[in-house]
Amino acid sequence: MKRHLTQFALGAGLALGGLPAHAIDVAPGDYAMLPPGTDIGLLYLQHSSATELNFGGTDVPSSEVTANVAVLRGLHYTDIGGEPVMFQAVLPFGSFSTAEIGGADMPTSDGIGDLTLGVSYWPVKPANPETGTTVGVTAFLTAPTGAYEMGDVSFGSGAWTFTPQVALIEGLGNGLYLDAIADVAFSFDHTESGVEVSRNPAPQVQVAFRKQFGPTASMSIGYSGQFGGEVDYDGIYSGLKTRRDQVRLYANTFLSQTVQVQGMLATDLYVEDGFKNDVVAELRLMKLF
Repeated sequence: MKRHLTQFALGAGLALGGLPAHAIDVAPGDYAMLPPGTDIGLLYLQHSSATELNFGGTDVPSSEVTANVAVLRGLHYTDIGGEPVMFQAVLPFGSFSTAEIGGADMPTSDGIGDLTLGVSYWPVKPANPETGTTVGVTAFLTAPTGAYEMGDVSFGSGAWTFTPQVALIEGLGNGLYLDAIADVAFSFDHTESGVEVSRNPAPQVQVAFRKQFGPTASMSIGYSGQFGGEVDYDGIYSGLKTRRDQVRLYANTFLSQTVQVQGMLATDLYVEDGFKNDVVAELRLMKLF
């Protein structure tokens, strides 16, 4: 058991700091189509805390991680050949205030995370968004630009990742909407300190029911499930993977015609081979240009 926990500790940076590179979270309503020429700037401030670590079906005592993350995100809506297209860039950065496994402090690599670039297209456009169907697809490419060190709890992942994503918005009438998103993260193998690191494909599904209170405010309750993503070192399973069930509550409102604030609270219901978040609290500020 001790040998396997040592393996887990060496890969803790992939389990914790690598998460932003392998999970493309989407807030309810994010796939709504906006007019060409619209530009959006977003700032996310997120705090997460976990005091439970599962490894091989067993809880590891005296394990804890606390992270404070900020994310900068820019969106640009345009059209190509008369079809709607959106380009975006996402860059996280932050620090770990606590990182312990089995009572031992883990080294950390704080700072900038991995840069993600994305391009979106809407093959299905609703005639009436309130009762119609919207389908959007996005291709994300994440570059290993973040602070990363083998064996550290890091904000970078050390790997290139390609994530195709498809999203559905279904207008149910009376201000009710169903948001559903599915994606799969494909990470490229890389070598660190002479060890080949490989990660299996990691699917994610997100579902939310949203109530729109007029054009300026909404509330949503949702679920996120992450699966697969087993990490191997030289072909041997490390004990790390992405298996997580999480519930989320969102609320947002426009403070003016161009400024929106959104809050999100989440907690993990189930995690296998990883840290279980007690709480994830996020504040999002959005500015329309």
